[in-house]
Formats: sequence, structure tokens, C-alpha cells
Amino acid sequence: MEKENRLSDYVQLSGSERKPVHNAVQTAEVHPDEEISVTIVVRRPSVTSFLEKKSTPPFTPVQHLTHEEFIAAHGANSEDLAKVKEFAAANELSVQDVNAAAGTVWLTGRASAFSKAFKVQLAHFKHPDFTYRGRTGAVHIPKNLAGIIEAVVGLDNRPQVRPHFQILEEKTELHRAQTTRSYTPSQIASLYHFPQNVDVSNQCIGIIELGGGYDPAEIEQYFTSLGVAQPTLIDVSVNGATNQPTGDPNGPDGEVALDIEVAGAVAPGVKIAVYFAPNTDAGFLNAITTAIHDQVNKPSVLSISWGAPENQWTTQAMNAMDRAFQDAAALGVTICCAAGDRGATDGENDGTVHADFPASSPHVIGCGGTKLYGSGQTITQEIVWNEGSDSSTGGGVSSVFPLPDWQSTAHVPPSADSSRNKGRGVPDVAGDADPATGYQVLVDGQQAVFGGTSAVAPLWAGLIVIINQQLGHPVGFVNPALYHLSASSQAFHDITSGNNAGYKAKKGWDPCTGLGSPNGTNLLNALKNIINV
Repeated sequence: MEKENRLSDYVQLSGSERKPVHNAVQTAEVHPDEEISVTIVVRRPSVTSFLEKKSTPPFTPVQHLTHEEFIAAHGANSEDLAKVKEFAAANELSVQDVNAAAGTVWLTGRASAFSKAFKVQLAHFKHPDFTYRGRTGAVHIPKNLAGIIEAVVGLDNRPQVRPHFQILEEKTELHRAQTTRSYTPSQIASLYHFPQNVDVSNQCIGIIELGGGYDPAEIEQYFTSLGVAQPTLIDVSVNGATNQPTGDPNGPDGEVALDIEVAGAVAPGVKIAVYFAPNTDAGFLNAITTAIHDQVNKPSVLSISWGAPENQWTTQAMNAMDRAFQDAAALGVTICCAAGDRGATDGENDGTVHADFPASSPHVIGCGGTKLYGSGQTITQEIVWNEGSDSSTGGGVSSVFPLPDWQSTAHVPPSADSSRNKGRGVPDVAGDADPATGYQVLVDGQQAVFGGTSAVAPLWAGLIVIINQQLGHPVGFVNPALYHLSASSQAFHDITSGNNAGYKAKKGWDPCTGLGSPNGTNLLNALKNIINV
């Protein structure tokens, strides 16, 4: 009866339900004394009114908030935070960090204390590729905290996302010569007419990394070989994760090197802050909130090359991350996200299509992939990247986020799944991503050619900081302006040929390559004309 009384004081946290990973089996209960960490997301005043000002033409200047102004207007309520701290103390949980701006509270403690506090059973699971601590069902919270706590992430520490890069496979010399053409990132920037000789040394790109690392000496070697000013690199540790190279270019090191080398090469001399975090839903969220609310490095754009199908996320985690992306808009930070590398299904084998998150958030720039041929500043051919179901651009229609107003004239089709759902269309833009026309990268002592939409996110991040520098202010949440540009601006190369095994390219926006790949100089000039500065 005592247990029932305790449960009667609790409610389920909406959107927190978890299922075991497919093909994973439970192996043992979690030891009661195992130390774990969890992040609680607390309600805050909305930034919706700010977003509405940025979403409709004319695009008159909207003054982005300073970090101090954001905390004052949108930070978590001190009374709410106090209630969460009291709850933690009552359950023998330690408060390690409170981020009032992000509305997050980071707790640590014994597994048994967390199980009691949130009425969950924690167990160890074994999957053919990894092991993890997991739970089944919903998280529960006390009734007096209902409405105050919006999410509880980290109880389950399964790998949440995967990096969206691919390394060109070695083929016969004849086949390679006939089908491949690799580029330095600088050559890609020339093909896309990025503005040249722009001093971006006072700009900062934030890069989210959920594993792996880099060797500073190797990064220096790479940029010396290109003859390009190398970036200033700053490592930021989140939840205890650090710059730790694995020595395997096929692992997360490949992602880290690709992101740094592409962003740094197309925006020479830029400052790059690399936020290292664990590959969990909590780690990913905390990396993003740390970067967005970083008052030291103050990145004006974030590059995110990690993601997973929407159906692999809890609703609470997606909502928490999307809320953070809305924070970014208010602060003038642009988010560029890779749209996925496994076609319209996003690698799922359930017979239907899936959009990749976080690219499917309506508050980020979703970045799709193309196959690119050209030299100098002349593109000779550019089509949708599609070399098969496991090597093609992601894209499609979100089953979670509704169609944003600024995408209403883009003719986003219904989803290709049986629901024919009408939602947010992905991606917004595109760039070279086919490994067969990929990027020359140095990682773990090896020269390799990389592709994947992982390359497109840092490519666009580099372009955005150049535009920010040239405009004299950050563009921030720029999606509405991008969709408002007329075809006559020639800001995009419209990709009209190809498909991703779910959707076809067509004139104008499509769910493979979005609005197209950039003409950087034309895009800069077009934004100058429609954003009055």
C-alpha cells in the first residue's frame, strides 16, 4: 500500500516513453550503486514572439538578444529551479550544474536513487554493436513538478545518433578514374563562388562532436598543405567528454577531422570551438545548449553532422533540442545540420520513409547532398547524390514538426509514407556530398576522400560566417529569408535531376536537395538586398 501511495503522487512525463533498441537483449539489472548522470529540462518563458518577427517579410533588422538579455527575459524561473533542487536533495541526488539560460539542471547520483526518484527500472542491454544502460516505458515525476519539468534525459545512455560521413571505398584503378573526382574544400568553395579573402578571424564556428578527436599537429599539417590560414581551435568539454582520438579514421575521428578541415578551409583563419560530449540524448542536448549559451566563444553558427531517424528519438528529447534551437535564433546563432546519408528511409528497414533529426527541426538549416563535377569556378554537372540506399542524401517530410509558414510556398509534398503526412520539408539547402566527388581529408595519419552530408553542414557553416562578417551582423535564423529569395537572385544552383529513393528532384525546392547548392557571392548580395541593415 505504501508503494501505491507513493506512485499516486506521481504522473507520467509526456513523451518520455522508451523501447529497447532493436536486436538488443537485457543482460542484467543495473547495480544500485552505479553512478550515473541525468539532465532535467525545466520550463522557461517562450521565445516564440521573437521568432515571429524573424519569419515574415519584410525582413527588417531584428536586434538579437545578448546573453544577459536572454537570461533576464527567457531564463528559467528561480522558484522552479529551487523546487527541482529540493526534489534532488530529497532523493539523494547531487546538483552538478544549473544552466538557467538553457533551463537545464545536471544531476548525478546512484542508479538506485534515480530509479526511486523517477519510478523507472534500469537495466543493462547488449546489442550486436554496443552495450547500454536502458529503461522501458515512461519516466514519472512528482505531481508538484508537473508542468515544471519538461524532460528528463540521460537515464538511458544508448548511442543516440550516428555521424553522417562516408569514406570513398577503394575500387579498381580504372573504375576509380572513370567515376571519381575529389576536391580540396577550398576548391569546393571556389565552385560554389564563396566570397574570397574575407577576414573572419573574429568569427567563431561551433562544432558538435559526440566522440573521437583530432591531433592539433595533424590539423596544422593539413592546412599547411593547402596553403590556407589554419583555424584557431578551442576544445570545450561537456559532461566530461574530451578530445580523444581513437586512431580509427572510420570511427568518430573521421567526423571530427572532416568538420574541422572543411569549415576551416572554406573560412580561412576562423575560430572553431569544438564541443565534445557523450553520444547520448543528454550529451547531445547539453553540447548544443553549452554552445548556444557560450558567453566566452560566442559562436555565430553551429555545425552538426550527427543525427538519427525521428522514430529513434523520444518526443521529450526532440522538443528539448528544438527549444534550444529557438534559443539560438533569439541569440543570432545559425544552426546547420546534416540531413542524413541513407536516402529517404534514413537507414530504417521498416518499409517506410523517415526524416533525420535534428535536421528536421524547423529552426535549423537542413543540409542535403549532391554529386558535383566541375573545375575552377565552373560547375559542369550537379545532381542528387544517390549511389544506393546506404549511400544517398537524406530528405523528406517530418512526421513530428508541422509545415512552417515560411515553407508554405515551397510546394512541400505529402510524406511518401502511407500516412501522406504534411509536415516540415527537409532539407533546406544542399552541397557536394557524394564520396565519389568528395573532399580530400587528412585523419589519423591517412589521406582519404570523404563524402556524406556531414561535409555539407560545415561547408554551409563556413559560408554563413563569411556572410555574417560581410553583413556586419549575424543572420541568425535565416531560413525564412532563404525561402523568400527569388530565382532571379541566382543565390542557388537548382538541382533538378535525381532522387533519393523516396522523392525526386524538381525545379524549385525538393525533398532531396532543398533550394539547391549555394552561389555564395550571389547569396550574400541577395541577403543584403532583402535584410535591411
